[in-house]
Amino acid sequence: MQLDFDGRKILRDVWLQCTQGEIIGLLGRNGSGKSSLLRIIFGSLDAAYKYVSIDETFIKKGYYDQRIAYLPQHPYLPDNIRISSLAKMLVDELLWDDFAEHAIYQTHQHKKTGELSGGERRQLEMLMIVYNRADFILLDEPFTHITPVQADAFKNTIRKCAKTKGIIVTDHQYRNILDVSDKIILLNDGSTRHITNNAELVTYNYINSLPE
Repeated sequence: MQLDFDGRKILRDVWLQCTQGEIIGLLGRNGSGKSSLLRIIFGSLDAAYKYVSIDETFIKKGYYDQRIAYLPQHPYLPDNIRISSLAKMLVDELLWDDFAEHAIYQTHQHKKTGELSGGERRQLEMLMIVYNRADFILLDEPFTHITPVQADAFKNTIRKCAKTKGIIVTDHQYRNILDVSDKIILLNDGSTRHITNNAELVTYNYINSLPE
């Protein structure tokens, strides 16, 4: 996979694999290309070269295939539609009961998205993506704008949904990524480094020391 911006190589030697039942944590410094990589996989950003496949079948545009769902950093739900209507469109019918038991949905289901606070909206956007019909879920900064207690609850949800889905998650709050992920991949100098020991994050100068 290769991505250039104004002659500068952002991604040049990238390889990762995610299977259903697995959570991949994607780490990297600001500007390393984490969001760009997720968008390339999803199909909303073109690259000079890419090869994305599911079950060895090439996927040109992930969002056309509908097997890949993507949570962007920015709000994606329209403002003037009821939460209950949006949920019915996005959430997998087989996962509906699990989704609907979340207090944030029960409390706000009759409201429109524009009536929610930023944190409430982010929680619902995350839940609707994780409980989506797609087999593979891409999460960009899911722990931003939510409290530590909410983050812990959401990590449990990610783990539960990952029993049947493949999930790639990135966030600048790297402790949450280390906590929830089965495998860690570091984007460093445009390349993917498959981390087998967290001490390698210090070796590659991503962090100064390991978290206690």
